[in-house]
Amino acid sequence: MLTAEVTVPVPPEQAFAPLADGWLYASWVVGASHIGAVDPGWPAVGSRIHYRFGLWPVLISDTTVVRAVDAPHRLELEARLWSVGAASIRLTLTATDAGHTRIRMIERAVRGPARWVPGPAQDLVFAARNQESLDRLADVIRARAQNH
Repeated sequence: MLTAEVTVPVPPEQAFAPLADGWLYASWVVGASHIGAVDPGWPAVGSRIHYRFGLWPVLISDTTVVRAVDAPHRLELEARLWSVGAASIRLTLTATDAGHTRIRMIERAVRGPARWVPGPAQDLVFAARNQESLDRLADVIRARAQNH
């Protein structure tokens, strides 16, 4: 299973903070273009982000829901993919040396036709997108660290 990964120069609590702010979702998730609403209590299990993905003028509304959380170490999401189904996304944050955090992301299709695609083929589809998402998340984390 291919895993996207970045390391950021902050402890897990600081690295998790942007994940805990649902309004920042579109700033780091590739494809998400507009946040319409974030359920109160995000990222509590069952809470949702309501967003649009795509490029204007073709925007599709959907949701991402929290399936599990162990802040600041793990966040598991289920992102709906319109008629294509849904994907399970696991983000894990691990403290490394000298106040750094390694963030890993794994994504798998769990509903719809895409779930029948073999894992290695899913890796090819998701790998570059997930690495770009984590690179964007790392930029958000670094910018927030500089401003605090």
